[in-house]
Amino acid sequence: MSLDSTDSLFKILYIILDGIGDLPHSSINNRTPLEAASTPNLDYLATNGIMGEVITVGKGIAPQSDIAVFNMLGYNFRDVPYVGRGIVESIGCGIELKTGDLALRGNFATIDENQVIIDRRAGRLIENEEAQSLCDTLNSSISLKDPDASVIIIPTIAHRVTIRFRHKKIALSNQITNTDPAYDKVDGMGIAKTDISEMKVLKSIPQDNNVSSTISSDLVNDFSSQVYLISKNHAVNKSREKRNLNAMNSILLRDAGTIIPNYVPIEQKYKMKVACVVDMPVEIGISKILGMEIIEAGSLNDYVTKAKVTAKELQKYDMIYVHIKGPDEFGHDGDALGKKQNIEKIDSDFFGPLLKELGSSNVVIVVSGDHSTPCIKKSHTDDPVPLLISTKILKNTRIQRFTESYAKTGVIGMINGSDVLKKTLEIMNAKK
Repeated sequence: MSLDSTDSLFKILYIILDGIGDLPHSSINNRTPLEAASTPNLDYLATNGIMGEVITVGKGIAPQSDIAVFNMLGYNFRDVPYVGRGIVESIGCGIELKTGDLALRGNFATIDENQVIIDRRAGRLIENEEAQSLCDTLNSSISLKDPDASVIIIPTIAHRVTIRFRHKKIALSNQITNTDPAYDKVDGMGIAKTDISEMKVLKSIPQDNNVSSTISSDLVNDFSSQVYLISKNHAVNKSREKRNLNAMNSILLRDAGTIIPNYVPIEQKYKMKVACVVDMPVEIGISKILGMEIIEAGSLNDYVTKAKVTAKELQKYDMIYVHIKGPDEFGHDGDALGKKQNIEKIDSDFFGPLLKELGSSNVVIVVSGDHSTPCIKKSHTDDPVPLLISTKILKNTRIQRFTESYAKTGVIGMINGSDVLKKTLEIMNAKK
């Protein structure tokens, strides 16, 4: 299944559209955002390709992006433990880790005095300076009850933060529950919950009888209570109140991890020279863990720059993995029209320039998603995502579009996320 980087006829461009899968929505004539969107460039790729559906992690699993991306890159964790998103994001934002540290992903959120969650993302409208100022205060003001424990909080992008606990005398445990009610944890994997009865900050509970688990959950609960007391009257929140913005007065924690990852590097796995274009801490962490070279290609939503840089840099590599964040956030906000418009912008500003820059080169373009984020659910779900493998050697017998409905009838059928690159390499090797 390898691709010889020295004499291969083809290169792979692997594009993941975050949260692209969806369900019909009444606001766009009972179509999905992909079906409602005008996407001439994706349509062109679909006409010159084959399609199918992907269960990114497993049936019945509504995955978070971290475990979904690992699977879409061919790492399924059936036989090895998964380290958890807290560890991945810590690596992504450069937090120093050692064995026994406890790392978690956090969301700045808005809660009331009864710990009822008003907004899990504090309205999303969070400036870097606001997050940094509040985190600076929390880092200097939080004094954990356990004198041998310490914590650091690192803001990343918008409402996202990463937290690391360290203890002088014991190795901390990842066997604790989340304080974020929207996510559960199964075998280290973060799983979105769609049946939440009450959106309220949870107490972290040890999941086994080990002393380290009890100490770890106690640290998390101590931290959470102090965050609220310190932040509710902070100058940042006073300013946000005057601007009618939601307060950043809580940090919801999830996906505890304590294991430093040691996975097979992606270049060794596929015998290819691989790079990536990524922006978010979790994708940066995955890239570092798997040994992918990270290519700088403009800001988060600068799709034109990403397209031009990707096309140029592909000359140096056998495969470039590109992760585009946009659609997921509109899904979480329940904004089907906004998701449709974002897809159209990605098509015109990313895929349009990309196809122009690539010209007649022998490139296999793989397009899929890491998970579905249906606007009617405002959450990740276990619905399959569409898969397109497109190259000029794969002539189609009918016109098709990159949508969920066309994917259902595609010749690839339904495959697992961890088999996408394997399937792509099979097609390429068969055409050599």
